[in-house]
Amino acid sequence: MTAAPLFPGFDGLMTLSRREGVDIRPTLLRVLTDLYVQASAHSADEERQFVELTSRLIDQVDDATRAAVRARLAVYPATPAEIMDKLGLRRSPPRPTMPVAPAMAAATPPEAPAPKAPTEAQLRMASNLSMRPNDAAEISDMFFAANSSERALILHNLSETPLKASARIPPARAARALHILEMAAYAEDAESFALEIGDALILPTRIATQVVNDPGGEPLACAARALDMPSAAFQRILMFLNPEFGSSVQNVYRLSRLYDRLSERSALVMLSAWRGSTMAVSRAKYRPALYDDERNRVRAAAPQTRPAVQPGNAPAIHTGTDGTKR
Repeated sequence: MTAAPLFPGFDGLMTLSRREGVDIRPTLLRVLTDLYVQASAHSADEERQFVELTSRLIDQVDDATRAAVRARLAVYPATPAEIMDKLGLRRSPPRPTMPVAPAMAAATPPEAPAPKAPTEAQLRMASNLSMRPNDAAEISDMFFAANSSERALILHNLSETPLKASARIPPARAARALHILEMAAYAEDAESFALEIGDALILPTRIATQVVNDPGGEPLACAARALDMPSAAFQRILMFLNPEFGSSVQNVYRLSRLYDRLSERSALVMLSAWRGSTMAVSRAKYRPALYDDERNRVRAAAPQTRPAVQPGNAPAIHTGTDGTKR
């Protein structure tokens, strides 16, 4: 008895893609990527089959499809190493816990050659590839659902994605926001802090509150980096805004290190995802109007009977001087 395919339906699609005149390979690659990133972890067989299918399709699709898939997999923590190498993505190098001995340092292999310069098409896509609302909502949800190490990896990979980042916050507006945020943190006023974050970053109250009250603190680091907050000010906010969280030296140290390594581009791309996710939620609340909606909502009115003689059509009656009708 044969095992069920890990990605059902792909055998028929692959057969269809080989027919002359039908190029379904870009659709295959997008659907395969969407199916893969829906789960947070995969078995060895699933990863092997994903690598085999994706490796063949990446070299056969257009630049726009490859860039979109690259953006999706760049923020996914469980992307296989083979696919990351094929797409030109990089993972954070592990930090050594012990100093390297001189003998081991001498035996290290030579440095890898410098990566090739991006093509003109890649540069054009890197500056123009905007997130669709559904993709932005998925990236935002994936980030909030991840643990601390996965969030750090997502933020690291966001700097390499071709996704379009939000515009920088004007310096004067950012400076005023930083002053208000520090005052709210000293007063332990999380509500006012969230309102100022939402106002400064143009975020709805729901997202701003989620960013401020997140138990891990990584979303707050993104918001602070988007405002170009100094590292010392960020550490003070960590210690005063939530005294229970700030009393942990490990929490403050972990987020301070993350903040120092966090790039402005990663924070602005995440800000773009938060804004785009708001559009996706707003669109989901409303159903597109159909051409016959008004007609279906109108109640059937009772038929009205017209009088036998319409006004103005009755024969004239003349009355004489003696009061008789003529």
